[in-house]
Amino acid sequence: MFLSQGFREDFYRNFIKDDRYKYLLNGLQVTLKVTFFALIVGLVIGVVIAIIRSSYDKTHTTRYSSPLHCFLQILLSIANFFCNIYLTVIRGTPSTVQLMIIYFVIFGSVNIDKSIVAICAFGINSGAYVAEIVRSGIMSVDNGQFEAGRSLGFGYVPTMWYIILPQAFKNVLPALGNEVIVLLKETSISGYIALEDLTMGANIIRGQTYSAFLPLFAAAGIYLVIVMLLSAGVKKLEKNTRANER
Repeated sequence: MFLSQGFREDFYRNFIKDDRYKYLLNGLQVTLKVTFFALIVGLVIGVVIAIIRSSYDKTHTTRYSSPLHCFLQILLSIANFFCNIYLTVIRGTPSTVQLMIIYFVIFGSVNIDKSIVAICAFGINSGAYVAEIVRSGIMSVDNGQFEAGRSLGFGYVPTMWYIILPQAFKNVLPALGNEVIVLLKETSISGYIALEDLTMGANIIRGQTYSAFLPLFAAAGIYLVIVMLLSAGVKKLEKNTRANER
């Protein structure tokens, strides 16, 4: 009875008093917003880089059939070079440091919404991993699919967009789903730039009540529920795509 009474008092002090539960609700909204838009940024960057790198891997050994082909191959080589630099730097440095560099250095003299900074930082970071995931999916598609596209009168770009990428995404769907989960959890470091996300909201409550157990476990529980929902959604989507193959 004593423990039950103490728990109720602790719960009231951490969540009900002064509407402290709003720190978690507002933080959850920020976390979901940053994750969603960072995912879009990461997908765009990742797909573009994956196409550039896979195109280079597939065509850099072919002979030049015309001066235009030679010029395009040079441009592709240059783009592939810069893509490799991007991947090396982003995957070789901690996301926390990247977030702080973008906020304190790149946007240090600009009054900008912290959410936008977080979206840019996590989107750029996620793009490097999405690029390698999608590239592996593209490279796993048989070269005969390119030939099939050309036999239908498609050029390289339409073949890649309508034939190769849908198959590639289907092949790497579990890995992309895992990247979404990783991205969601990575946003918990947003507090380094004083962005009040879900983790920061729990920490604010802890700082006001000097009680760490309930607010931190509440935040962990919310993350866990979201991850479970995402995992179930990815599994269902993967099951539907497999069913469509039959």
